[in-house]
Order: sequence, then C-alpha cells, then structure tokens
Amino acid sequence: MAAALSLSARNLGDVWPNPSVGCVLVKGGIVVGRGWTASGGRPHAETIALERAGPAARGATAYVTLEPCSHHGRTPPCADALVEAGIRRVVVATTDPDRRVSGRGIANLKAAGVIVEVGLGKDAADRLHAGHFLRAKNNRPFFALKVAASLDGRIALANGDSKWITAPPARRAVQALRARFDAILIGSGAVLADDPLLTCRLEGYAGRAKVRIVLDRRLRLSMNSRLVTTAKDIPTWVVTADVGPKAESLAAQGVVVITAGADMPIQSLGELLASRGLTRVLVEGGGLVAGSFLKGEIVDEIAWFSAPALIGGDGLAAVGELRASYIGAIPAFRRCENLVFGSDTLDMLARDIS
Repeated sequence: MAAALSLSARNLGDVWPNPSVGCVLVKGGIVVGRGWTASGGRPHAETIALERAGPAARGATAYVTLEPCSHHGRTPPCADALVEAGIRRVVVATTDPDRRVSGRGIANLKAAGVIVEVGLGKDAADRLHAGHFLRAKNNRPFFALKVAASLDGRIALANGDSKWITAPPARRAVQALRARFDAILIGSGAVLADDPLLTCRLEGYAGRAKVRIVLDRRLRLSMNSRLVTTAKDIPTWVVTADVGPKAESLAAQGVVVITAGADMPIQSLGELLASRGLTRVLVEGGGLVAGSFLKGEIVDEIAWFSAPALIGGDGLAAVGELRASYIGAIPAFRRCENLVFGSDTLDMLARDIS
C-alpha cells in the first residue's frame, strides 16, 4: 500500500475534478502492474495497472488508495474492470464519499466473489484525497494558505517591496508546493503590487498549467498584467462583482470572468469553485485574502515560510484582521512538519478535516 500511496501523489494537482489514485497489483510477492490517475483525470489508476499487468492480473491482489468507482462515466467502472480481469483480492485504503460510489464499489466487488479489505493506509490516503472528500461532502475544495514572511510576520515593506523576503531554496519549494494544487488563488491587491505570473516553474511541469484565480471585486486588474496577457495560454479566472465593459474586455483576452455578489461569503466562494470542479486550491494572499479565509474557517493547511529577518510594525501583515474577542476564538493549527531551506524554514500546519 505504501507504493500505491506514493503513486497516488504523482499527479496530485493535475487530475481535477477526479481524485488522484494509486494502484499496485501484486501476485506471488511480485508487482505485476501499477498505475496512477493520468493527467486530466483519465484513465483511472486501476485501468492503467490492469493494462500493464495484462494476463498476469488474474489471481492478483490489488492495492488501491481509494474505493474503486462503480458508476458509468466516460469510462467503465473500475470495480467491474477488476472483476473482469480476475483480481482475487482488493485492499482499499479508504472508502469514497462520492454519492455515485460510497460503498457500492466495494459491494460490487464482494458480490462478484472478490475478497475485499479496507483500512490499510487509511490516514495517509485520507490526507491525499482530502480535496476530493471535501468537494464530495462539504461542497468546497481543500484550501491551503501559503505565506512567505519575515520573523515578525510581515510579507512586504510599507511601500510594498517584497522581492525577496525568502531565499532561492525556499522559493523553489514554493514551486514544488504549487505543483500539488489544481489552482492558485490571489487577491487583486497582490496582483497590482507584484504582477505575478502564478505558474509552476519546475522542470517538466510546463504543460501542467494551474488555474489562476484572482479575487477582484472592482475589476482593478490591469489589461497589461502578465495574468491577462497570458490568459489565452494559461487558465485564468477572475471573480468579481463588476459586470461592466471591462469584464467583456477581459473575457475577450481569454479571462474567465465569474460574477459574484459584492458581499459573497468566503464559504460561498468555496462552493463556486467546487461547482467548477476544483478540489485543491493554494491561496497565496495577500494579507486581506488570508484573513478572510481564516475568518471563514476554511483553511485546511498552512505552508508558512519564514525568513530570518525583521521588517517591523510598519510592514504589511501576512494576515489581515481576524477580530477575535478571546484567545479561544483564534484559528489554531497543529504543526505537522518543519523543514529547513537554506536560511529559511517552512512550517506545515494542518487542522483536522471532518
């Protein structure tokens, strides 16, 4: 199962709206086939593993990170494919809450005489499939907040200068982080200040463009910004309350303009993004956006990069006002991992997902 979990992570961030699944087929102690969900979400991991195994799949055990699908979509159900290939035993890490599956995949396997075991590697699988689970159960994506700040929690000088707070090793780690998400979300203020491109610049990832999402209630986004001028090549969405002529101009440049109410709750934004298929979204700021997501209690993970430098109280805060009235009301996370990148550190923080 450890191998299947490792395979599951390979295309994480590149398979939405589907989950990124890993599958390993073992027979007589030998791996006869392996697969992981292909870019774009199809073929599924089980299909690929069975194709690679060929006739050797008969009598094998399948280790799968998520309950095999049982519904007919653009491809036949994976549960049926496993049965037809003669798989003797299926070990499932975790069940699928998607109402189209939700126990039926396991039931179909058992009805066909396949031995099914559930729960091996469940905790790791639940973390890998958190975005899929949240979309299925809570109607929103998995949201991670990325922060790159000074020791005193500042992301820029008072004049907006922020290049660069962290050193190159930490910035490369940010690229690796982006690779694991379907989309990168940013506020219009950060776009105006930095004119970012918001791409994953890791070698080999050029063809795996992330959806770039800008929260821009008043459509302040410049037509000459790098996001707009590259929108025909890289998916770019702008969420706005403005439906004027500029929205039409942006759409003509390839930007997907999504109209939402000026006072739309952040939770409703999650529903909007989930309805468009997103399962994993990396929130990159700025401070007001970070504060809004934290106040809305929909931040599932924080990647906090910290540089050994001080900016001072006149700098721009990494997180906007939360207005908690007592300590028990502040957002609390548990530290899962602490990594060092040169002179900078990365704290990975998580909250329990239900």
